[in-house]
Amino acid sequence: MEEKDYNLPDVMQLATDAGHIMLENGAEIFRVEETMERITRHYGVESGRFFVLSNGIITSGGTSYSNVEFIPFKGAQLEKVVEVNRLSREIESGECRLQEARTRLSGIRAMKPKPFMEQVMASGVGSGAFCAIFGGSPLDCLASLTVGLLLYAFVLAVCKSGFSKIVTNILGSTIATALCIAFYRMGFGQNPGNMIIGSIIPLIPGVPFTNGIRDLANEDYIAGSTRLIDALIVFFCIAAGVALTFLVD
Repeated sequence: MEEKDYNLPDVMQLATDAGHIMLENGAEIFRVEETMERITRHYGVESGRFFVLSNGIITSGGTSYSNVEFIPFKGAQLEKVVEVNRLSREIESGECRLQEARTRLSGIRAMKPKPFMEQVMASGVGSGAFCAIFGGSPLDCLASLTVGLLLYAFVLAVCKSGFSKIVTNILGSTIATALCIAFYRMGFGQNPGNMIIGSIIPLIPGVPFTNGIRDLANEDYIAGSTRLIDALIVFFCIAAGVALTFLVD
C-alpha cells in the first residue's frame, strides 16, 4: 500500500515542475492548474495554492513552501503535455510513487522535438493541403508544398540563430511571398493568392490564439489577453512581410 506521508516541499515542487512543462509547451491555464491540483491532492497536500499566468507559476503551500517561476513559451510540443497529463492521472490512481513521478517528469522534460526533416515535411504537406482547401489548382498546391518546405527549413535555421519572433515571422512571410511570386512568373502555378495563403500557414500561431480564446472563456482574463496579443502580433508580422514583398515587387 502506498504511503501518504510525503514531504510538502517535494510534493509542491513536483506539481510545479509538471505545470512548468505543460505551460511552456502550449497547455491551457485551466489544464495546468487542474493537473497540479490532482498531483498535490493525491499526495495528501490540501493546502497548496497555485496562480498560473501565461508565462509564470506562483505556488505556495502552508507556511513552509513558496515559489515563483518565469516560464517563457518555447513552442507547442503537445506530446509533452499529453505525457504529463497521463502521468498525473496515473498518480491520482495510485500507480506512481513520488520518486518515480520525479524520474518520469525528468524524462518528459528531456523529450526531443520531432526530427528536422519530419517538421519540414509536415510544413510542406500542410501548406499544400491548405492551398487546396482555399481552392488552389494542383500546380498551386505543388508550389505551396515546395515553398512550405523551404520556409520551415529557414524558420528552424533562424530560430537556432536566436532571432526574435518578430524578425523570424517578417522574414519568413517575406521569403514565402517572394518565392510564390517567382513560381507564378515562371508559370509554376495559376493563382498566386492561393499559393501565398497556403505557404504561410506554418507561421500561423494556432495554439496561442486558440488557447487565448479558451482562457478568456474560462475567465483567465490576464493570461487569455496576453496570449491573444502575442498571436495578434505574429499575425501583424506575417501581414507586414507579405505587404512589404508586394510593395518592393
